[in-house]
Amino acid sequence: MTEPLLDIRNLSVSFATESGPVTAVQDVSLSVAQGEIVSVVGESGSGKSLSLLSVLGLHDPRNTTVGGTVTFRGQSLLDLPPKQMRHLRGRDIAFISQDPMTALTPVYSIGDQIAEQIRAHERITAWAAQARAVQLLADVGIFAPADTAKRYPHQLSGGMRQRAVIAMAVSCNPALLIADEPTTALDTTVQAQVLDLLRKLRTDYGSAIVLITHDMGVVAEMADKVVVMYAGRVVESGPAAEVFTNPLHPYTWGLLGSIPPLTGTRPRRLPSIPGAPPMVGRVPAGCAFAPRCPARLGVCSTEPPRIGTPGHTALCHLTDSQRATARPTTLESA
Repeated sequence: MTEPLLDIRNLSVSFATESGPVTAVQDVSLSVAQGEIVSVVGESGSGKSLSLLSVLGLHDPRNTTVGGTVTFRGQSLLDLPPKQMRHLRGRDIAFISQDPMTALTPVYSIGDQIAEQIRAHERITAWAAQARAVQLLADVGIFAPADTAKRYPHQLSGGMRQRAVIAMAVSCNPALLIADEPTTALDTTVQAQVLDLLRKLRTDYGSAIVLITHDMGVVAEMADKVVVMYAGRVVESGPAAEVFTNPLHPYTWGLLGSIPPLTGTRPRRLPSIPGAPPMVGRVPAGCAFAPRCPARLGVCSTEPPRIGTPGHTALCHLTDSQRATARPTTLESA
């Protein structure tokens, strides 16, 4: 069996607070193969971004404790000294931020920021780095790239800023791209263009992509594999086709039920998951989703569920027969 490009096992992240340590992410495991697109999906606060940011060492080590194992190309990332991690970030693993306006420095031009990223990892002249920056802007579909390279972030639209961040991310041909909500706050047309661009990056560069999102429509369009997170834990994971055709966890049912149906009669109001996710540090005993679950059992409130067999797994107490009875029929048309 081929070794995964990125392999995360039993990742946990906790923070020191005045009232003691608080665990925000617990027992997260996922793997990414070369050239694969893995979508990590869940509501805000489910631990999606925190899990991947901790993998890259983008946390404050003074009050953060990260446990488990994370390997990239067989190398442990959690044990890397800061200098080696900085060398790896941007060159081998690139990060596309959710908000390009805050990711870009307002007092430097777009071209200078992309060129700086290139020169941080390659021995290249300033002129050559600027020339490559212009070419990268052209590659991501920006009109008049030479002029755009001279502009500052506030002079670009949201879609153009996101393309500039993507150009910066792929400037050193990374093996892995981590895209954190790359289509948030973009209109539908620009969102489709950004997703097309990410697919093109996989084709042109052979990069694997971890796509962090809460949009199941984006997941259906992009992902080879889906990892569903809730309250800091992975509650379901498997091939995208299986997760969409045969979702195993009631939380996944709720996420899929929020997608407007493509055929048949459209409901006047889309179903929603009642309640709200638990606050960090206040996860209830047993299954964290039990207070909101329409199919909960008595055992769900007292005993934590265990992950199932490898492949398509779910962190749930329901048996196959109980699941078949409780699953909403509206998912068949979602």
